[in-house]
Amino acid sequence: MLTKKIRAVAVGVLASTALLLAPVASRAAELLWYGQSAFRITTPGGKVIVIDPFITKTPVPPADLKDLSKVGPVDLILVTHGHFDHTADVAALARMTGAKVAMNADMGTVYQQLGLVPGDQLIRFNKGGPIQPLGDGITVTMVHAEHSSTVVYEGKSHPGGEPCGYIVRMEDGKTFYHAGDTDVFGDMAWIGSYYHPDVAFLPVGGHFTMDPAHAAYAERELIKAPVVVPMHYGTFPPLKGTPEQFEQALGGFEAEVVVMKPGETRAF
Repeated sequence: MLTKKIRAVAVGVLASTALLLAPVASRAAELLWYGQSAFRITTPGGKVIVIDPFITKTPVPPADLKDLSKVGPVDLILVTHGHFDHTADVAALARMTGAKVAMNADMGTVYQQLGLVPGDQLIRFNKGGPIQPLGDGITVTMVHAEHSSTVVYEGKSHPGGEPCGYIVRMEDGKTFYHAGDTDVFGDMAWIGSYYHPDVAFLPVGGHFTMDPAHAAYAERELIKAPVVVPMHYGTFPPLKGTPEQFEQALGGFEAEVVVMKPGETRAF
């Protein structure tokens, strides 16, 4: 009888130890779309990253979302290029939250010289090696985009450096690819094969960026992400492309197209 009791205790201890050593499932990343290319990502570890904040002046989100104070705490702002519909709220959001602001090095110099973002909040970097601006666990890599970039401030144009996209790898290993404003370019195949993004945010509106057919080619032939979130459409008259046209152009390619409404939050 004593042997049975010892064996039972031992089994219980082993079971408890196994539970302690088992990996704890992390929560999913949460994605809020403000419209255009503006997203708020809450990582599985609770960090908040805002990409291309065009919030207060955008024509599409619900009115209550246009209050910057409702964005909440922000740890990092990523900026893909200098155009107004991607930067309108960068300076105000940086002041309000104290977040670090990462952008291409030349545009960062302009932002500092104009007094838009304090130097101690700026992260000036370029395409190349990954950085970890929020410490271990979250890695950000700047990648190419085929577009233009100008900073217009108080009626004057300033150099905006080179446009870019971002690869964001989160604490759980899930990787987002925000393409920025771009046309198709051959190195999207490298992005797909090297980073294997789990979710790709691709512009589909046309005129200034890929239209649905170009975006579908980029996804089907080059990036091959399992999940795609269309963006940069429906805000201004020239941006006529739609997610429905994008899905149709994909043909039989097996990718989940997640069509979000401005102000909607999804878990990934």
